[in-house]
Amino acid sequence: MADPELEAIRQRRMQELMAQHGVGGSGGKQQNPEQQRANEDAKREAEEQRQMMLSQILSAEARERIARIALVKPEKAKGVEDVILRAAQMGQIAEKVWCDISYRGPFYSFFTGLNIF
Repeated sequence: MADPELEAIRQRRMQELMAQHGVGGSGGKQQNPEQQRANEDAKREAEEQRQMMLSQILSAEARERIARIALVKPEKAKGVEDVILRAAQMGQIAEKVWCDISYRGPFYSFFTGLNIF
């Protein structure tokens, strides 16, 4: 009598785990790992491209500063990176962006508005 109960518990648990991970029927099991791998590769490639663009736009000091901000407030750092990338794509940035706390230049008000200083 314990075996059917144990088997029922195992089946329910397996269904719960499959539902949590989004695995459907037998066809979904075969495609899901491939799709997942493809999605992960696409995300990794997009992040690599993003980092490459940022390294071309930002000075080493600015990248370091954003990395320190990301340790505390990752969403703020990503927002700063997004704004800088957008500005570069629109042609609004002509030279590398640098960051010096003592300098209160054009980006100072932007950064202080984000409450990251």
